Amino acid sequence: MSGTPKRKPGRTPELALTIQYGTRCAQLPLPAKLRLWARAALRKNARVTLRLVGEREARELNLNYRGRDYATNVLTFIYSQKSPLEGDIAICAPVVAREANRQGMRREAHYAHLTVHGMLHLQGFDHERAHDATRMENLETRILARLGYADPYRDVAQTAARKPKKNVRQA
Repeated sequence: MSGTPKRKPGRTPELALTIQYGTRCAQLPLPAKLRLWARAALRKNARVTLRLVGEREARELNLNYRGRDYATNVLTFIYSQKSPLEGDIAICAPVVAREANRQGMRREAHYAHLTVHGMLHLQGFDHERAHDATRMENLETRILARLGYADPYRDVAQTAARKPKKNVRQA
């Protein structure tokens, strides 16, 4: 996919969003926030189910569909790329909590980022090649800035730079 997707002037894409809570983790975002974040990344009409899952479900999905035996933060399943787009997004709440804590970011900001990230995947963006990753990260950063959140990639890099390296001798 080349370039940044543009919305048609004067036309807001339609979003049919179903939200499911498949976990009882603390500090889950409210449906209104999830809708706001999903809509902010939307460039095409879409029908999406966004499910917040626990670690077991995320691990099973990742193993069954990607062959990777661990829980990951977000998975996107695309069923149709015709209008309206159709797909599911699964966000693993325990992984989000751990990553946010490790990166020193607010959990809400991390949920916003992963919701935007999943919505962009649904619309054909990926990060398999370096130039595609850069384009996707730049778009995520712009969307998150419009929502009032900091650049998640800059914050991760800064946090990593501040942490002392283990097993490294100081001169």
